[in-house]
Amino acid sequence: MVMMTGSLAVRGMVVWLTPQQGGRVSGPPEPDYDYDYTGTAFLPPRTAEDGQAGVCLRRFAPGAWRTPVEGILVPGQGNRAQQVIPGCLVVITEGVRPVAFLTVEEVHALADDSTPVIPPQPVIEPAPVVPADPIEAPYRHSTATARFTSTHSSDDVPAEPLTAEPNPDELLKAANSL
Repeated sequence: MVMMTGSLAVRGMVVWLTPQQGGRVSGPPEPDYDYDYTGTAFLPPRTAEDGQAGVCLRRFAPGAWRTPVEGILVPGQGNRAQQVIPGCLVVITEGVRPVAFLTVEEVHALADDSTPVIPPQPVIEPAPVVPADPIEAPYRHSTATARFTSTHSSDDVPAEPLTAEPNPDELLKAANSL
């Protein structure tokens, strides 16, 4: 969880509003390699009037209505800290008019040189491999058959065992009887 008291690097998914929804008349921006999209933003429950922040977006598909994006959020002058966490929604505005929604997936504080401060990933130890217990045999079909046949009474006549190949004479008799 991060409080936005300074600039933050964010990564997430941006959805641009269509002109019919009140978004940009020209559609999604088409940045080039030299320029990024810049605008204003706010985090609900604040509004564009009382919680405005600066936003700069880059590395998104030009002209796409929905695309992954990286960006920087900069709190406005005199605005109190705002909580920015993965899953929160940032409303991107041009003036006070909403033009896009950014769903935050990653948040990192920025160092003084404007590089993201990315904490080291925790080292996950692999679970030890435990050998199978030779006493407790795994459940298999043959085990189930043995359990089923052992529950019958001794008065039952045991069935003849199946052979791998049937007797050819019996097959001929069965075919002629059809």
